[in-house]
Amino acid sequence: MNGFEDESVPGYHSHILPGHSSPGRFERTLRAGHFVVTTELAPPDSADPAAVYERAAVFDGYVDAINATDGSGAHCHMGSLAVCALLTRLGYALIQQISCRDKNRIAIQGDILGGAAMGVCNLLCLSGDGVQTGDHPEAKPVFDLDCMSLLEIARTMRDKSTFQSGRKLDHPPRIFLGAAANPFVEPFDWRPLRLAKKIAAGAQFVQTQYCFDVPRLKAYMDKVRELGLDEKVFIIVGVGPLASARSAEWIRNNVPGVHIPDSVIQRLKGAADQKAEGLQLCIELIQEIREIKGVSGVHVMAYKQEHNVPDIVTRSGALNGRKPWHPRTYDGDATVQQHLENLQ
Repeated sequence: MNGFEDESVPGYHSHILPGHSSPGRFERTLRAGHFVVTTELAPPDSADPAAVYERAAVFDGYVDAINATDGSGAHCHMGSLAVCALLTRLGYALIQQISCRDKNRIAIQGDILGGAAMGVCNLLCLSGDGVQTGDHPEAKPVFDLDCMSLLEIARTMRDKSTFQSGRKLDHPPRIFLGAAANPFVEPFDWRPLRLAKKIAAGAQFVQTQYCFDVPRLKAYMDKVRELGLDEKVFIIVGVGPLASARSAEWIRNNVPGVHIPDSVIQRLKGAADQKAEGLQLCIELIQEIREIKGVSGVHVMAYKQEHNVPDIVTRSGALNGRKPWHPRTYDGDATVQQHLENLQ
């Protein structure tokens, strides 16, 4: 079996490698020691699948996985599960986001099974932004679970082959579990301990909030390494281009959890072309972040600047010459199998 465990996954092209939780390319790339690049697809306000395909095509050949967001910022868009359904059939590696804000544990467990059945191998567990921050502030929030309990339930479904109720599953979801982290807001000393709790609950990778403060990230990673957490979880640091000093100030003042130092805003204010400067800043941040021990990749969040992701990835050298899977090169199971074996 070419080193694969003797366990096939229904609907997927390959078996699971020893020590892996999923048959997915994203987990294999991380475990092979590569510095990864992930990004986010902004779901459309549309029922036209072409809108999803067009948005994903921008990232072809430049990212290892795409997050399908789940009501980000408590705003209504096409759902994460639907985006995953459309894109997995084309060969993209999706990270299905699940927010606890909108669904109870019955619906959430159903979505985990549904995503896995479609070949989604990665799940990002989120508590979710409060409804008061979004475009439907009159909506009733659920929060039956939080990110910790969601991680524990997903891990139970995968590892024990049961629902949270104890009822047996006919076939468990073979998924790679992720969570969010924010090293950039107080209390700083508590952040690595929070990460340890998420790892204990089941997190195997984390994606962080935007990083605009590398010294703060380095201090966080020093503590993470001191606790040995970098050997237990893959840490993917959030980055993104700022459009202008004005937009940076708005984000800092209105988006919970985002820390943007004064020096960043002053740099943008002093630039002749603020958008180009924001792009250059993002590239420089990636180059600095790549050198921090224990960091496994970057998560490029380029809201309304998705077209710039290829340029950011290329100019920053984030992939170090490596070419991620390109969905349009798909020509059958043999091609998929060869690509997966190359990641061993």
